[in-house]
Amino acid sequence: MTQDELKSEVAKAALRYVIPETIIGVGTGSTANFFIDHLANIKDSIKGAVASSIDTANRLKLNGIRVVNLNDVDEISVYIDGADESDHNLNLIKGGGGALTREKIVAAVAKQFVCIADESKLVDSLGKFPLPVEVIPMSANYVKRQIVKSIGGDPILREDLTTDNGNLILDIHDLNIDDPKTLENDLNNIVGVVTNGLFANRGADILLLASQNGVNIIK
Repeated sequence: MTQDELKSEVAKAALRYVIPETIIGVGTGSTANFFIDHLANIKDSIKGAVASSIDTANRLKLNGIRVVNLNDVDEISVYIDGADESDHNLNLIKGGGGALTREKIVAAVAKQFVCIADESKLVDSLGKFPLPVEVIPMSANYVKRQIVKSIGGDPILREDLTTDNGNLILDIHDLNIDDPKTLENDLNNIVGVVTNGLFANRGADILLLASQNGVNIIK
């Protein structure tokens, strides 16, 4: 199977975690888009979906799925989203599509976080994929200096991208992340950082991993 076929298979497998008559959360990116397309087949079984980005909200609406504002709900039964990397402890790097802050908010509210990915995303140690950090625009150069000084790596401003929140993204290259939870906290403590793409303090509960031999479940 091609990578897109693997993404479609794992997205379809995630439907079993959709709880009828509840509001679910839906992530952003190519694998999440496949999930939305499959979700359209059972859209009448759920009350609606909270979107983690404007692009996701638009795709949900195009598929006839009701989009719900997070401030109007008390809980989300499950959040389903992809990842740029996952280690074997289900710590994730997310944010390749620039939606990391809203993704992290929706994941925090959800009772369960189901991550869907193809087998290429599973790594022994996080950091080969550049770690996104969303920053307030006026703080970008200061945050870059602080990252180099206190954490290391090579933070590079992502060109031609403004997040849905009106912010910028620094991508930190050349990191070997041994302690994802500590690094997540350290980065978030830098003044000017909105949040970063490490999902470690609230990682995935379940990882569905598509391979040529089927979809594997990692808990």
